[in-house]
Amino acid sequence: MTTMTDKLLNYYTLAQKIRIVEERIAAEYSKGEMRCPVHLSIGQEIVSAAVGMAQEVLDTAVSSHRAHAHYLAKGGDLYRMIAELFGRVTGCCKGRGGSMHLIDLSIGFLGSSAIVGNSIPVGVGAGFTHKLDKSGQLTFTFFGDGATEEGAFYESVNFAVVNKIPVVFLCENNLYSVYTDLTPRQPASRKIHEMVFGMGLQSFEINSLDPLLCLQETLAHVSWARENQMPIFLEYKTYRWLEHCGPNDDDGLAYRPNGELQDWKAQDPLTTLRTSLVANYSVNIDQLDAIDAGIKEELDLVFERVRNDRFPTLTESMQGVYA
Repeated sequence: MTTMTDKLLNYYTLAQKIRIVEERIAAEYSKGEMRCPVHLSIGQEIVSAAVGMAQEVLDTAVSSHRAHAHYLAKGGDLYRMIAELFGRVTGCCKGRGGSMHLIDLSIGFLGSSAIVGNSIPVGVGAGFTHKLDKSGQLTFTFFGDGATEEGAFYESVNFAVVNKIPVVFLCENNLYSVYTDLTPRQPASRKIHEMVFGMGLQSFEINSLDPLLCLQETLAHVSWARENQMPIFLEYKTYRWLEHCGPNDDDGLAYRPNGELQDWKAQDPLTTLRTSLVANYSVNIDQLDAIDAGIKEELDLVFERVRNDRFPTLTESMQGVYA
């Protein structure tokens, strides 16, 4: 039987894997070997980890431009993801999609898209499939606060509610759309999850700064959606530490209030989870350090292997392409 400590260690391992991978991508990016834009999730990892703990293998998922964490949390292959960023033929899209176009049908990750809001109706369509085949599975569709300003979002929510589609809408509200905060984009008195509730959808706000509560509430809400085969909307209050697109710290651009980034870093949910495991669940700090070291060792081997892989040929680049 899986104990609570075991569950939380799996949670920690998944969240740390996402962070360590993203930090390594950021560190390696300046070498020019990853010739695609990267949208990193450093600071937001705990959301994907919590959702990953709630997902089943036969569930499906779709994502947007910031997809690495969602892909890994669904069980996506780390080697194939890094190979994709390097444009190698061994990548999950055979080196042709790059960071923003990840896919692994074997674990139900149906793909990610660079177009804001574009994957939301795709997720609802996948959920409709689960409804028609009565599989009892769910579709998870990830997007940011900016996507809730797109028409496709409202159409998708309306269709899902009316037709009782088993889809989990996951809004990672990190407060910014590139360099623009919520103030000029959305009414100050309106909260996204409250607006969605007004559209007839069960909707909840989850604070990612409390990792234990984040996991507890995510598991409970997803369980309800699974049991009732109904749509649900979860808004996560989270925060990205780096620039919108790229590996750098852009706090010097002053589009964020002075000290805001530091305040969020000081409340890092991964640090909070680590501290709680040691203080409340009798986990030895050496055990956590060993988990971190294992992830880094795996990542070293992945980067070494990927660098020896070849690029696709011209013929290979034209295969499986459609318009």
